[in-house]
Amino acid sequence: MDDRLFSDVLNFVAKSIEFYGDRPAFFIDGESYTYKVFGETISGIRTALRNRNSKSSNIGIVLNNDVETYSSIFAVWMEGCAYVPLHPHWPKERCQDIISQVGLATILDSSSADKDDSFDCNLIRTKNLQGNCEIQKNEFNVNDGELAYILFTSGSTGKPKGVPISKGNVAAFVGSFFDIGFEITENDRVLQCFDLTFDLSVMSYLIPLMKGACVYTVPDNVVKYTYIYDLMDEHNLTVALMVPSIINYLKPYFDEIDVPSMRYSLFCGEALYEDVTAGWAKCLPNAEIYNVYGPTEDTIFCTYYKYQREGGNKTCNGILSIGKSMSSGSIMVLDEEGHETPVGESGELCLYGRQLFDGYWKDKEKTESAFVLSDDGNRYYKTGDLCYRDADGDIMYMGRMDSQAKIQGYRVELGEIEFHARDFFKDRNVVCVAYENESKLTEIAMFIESDEVSTDELVSYLRTKLPAYMIPTRIMFVQVFPLNANGKTDRKALKSKL
Repeated sequence: MDDRLFSDVLNFVAKSIEFYGDRPAFFIDGESYTYKVFGETISGIRTALRNRNSKSSNIGIVLNNDVETYSSIFAVWMEGCAYVPLHPHWPKERCQDIISQVGLATILDSSSADKDDSFDCNLIRTKNLQGNCEIQKNEFNVNDGELAYILFTSGSTGKPKGVPISKGNVAAFVGSFFDIGFEITENDRVLQCFDLTFDLSVMSYLIPLMKGACVYTVPDNVVKYTYIYDLMDEHNLTVALMVPSIINYLKPYFDEIDVPSMRYSLFCGEALYEDVTAGWAKCLPNAEIYNVYGPTEDTIFCTYYKYQREGGNKTCNGILSIGKSMSSGSIMVLDEEGHETPVGESGELCLYGRQLFDGYWKDKEKTESAFVLSDDGNRYYKTGDLCYRDADGDIMYMGRMDSQAKIQGYRVELGEIEFHARDFFKDRNVVCVAYENESKLTEIAMFIESDEVSTDELVSYLRTKLPAYMIPTRIMFVQVFPLNANGKTDRKALKSKL
């Protein structure tokens, strides 16, 4: 692989700063920020990073919805480092665990100076740092083999697990994205609706900034789906990547939504149903609509399927196909022995290619269990998704094979929720299941093996351990859990009680 590929990505961003200085780079909470401001903010943060005491290549970033946070990401990259997201609304214990796992010595934070600094790290306040937008190509000290970011996802042991993504992985995604045929220009207005702990955010800010377009962000203190609709309607957005949950929430308003400016509408993170997509397509009369797929481990997304407005779309149980592999990777559907399944026969979707990570952060055992050697001699990542390939090579998604779930687009290990609930109760069995509500949104139900008691203290405890999207929306009590033929708790029987 060309060691300068990620340098090329950063050079595109630098050119945007140079050529489009007076044009808006961001629209954040009602205010525009130009590429000149973006470049000056990056420069100030880079200077602060060069003057830090520690030379560790991993830098924590406290995630706020402001130009300083986005500039921090690029400053970290341009200095040859990797960023580790820390959410200000996460429990302190979770953030501290991540800091300890990575060994963070420096954290960038755009929060106000009077905010309590409770972590034992060198804290760099990024508000009002002085800089200029003179960003020269030869100033980039990057190598594709080094890390770009480490995202921590839900872990079944109650401990978040790190997914390190290299700069080469990101560069491979960028190349594959444009190979699909997407054309982004300085005139585009691109939605960025994701929490920056979610890897889909990387596409939503990186791709437009490479092309001189404007990124429209969504604050975390608003009703997301209504805010997104207002952005689309009032600012004539042209490109949007979203999780399907958003349009499920917007479905009652489809008759009122008309966004002819939208050119590309992409969906990822959850199953995309054909009937909802058909309704959404009427709201965006000029848009190309894509269902894309990919776990965090394979850098943002790695397959794509274009929705056909004239009909004839491929589906499985009403779910749109996730299509074929992007250009930098390959996909196979494998049986339990690692052999490719025949056309039409289900198996586990497995991934290989330049977007794929090397393994989990400091977890050799987890890494080894996540990969399989296939018949073609390559080491494939096992996604845990049940799929089959049709005669045309398109992949049909059938659901999860394990205890993971996608909640609002976030990947959740149900075992992590169970871990903390059992820790609270000490002597009671707990099982969590994911289920689809009447609006086709995925929610979490918790079953507790006991007589009914108040759950207020339990929920309060879980909120100190878990992000809000992992808190169960239904809690039910069962005196004795049913067992299956293997003597294990029968989760299907419990789910039938919902």
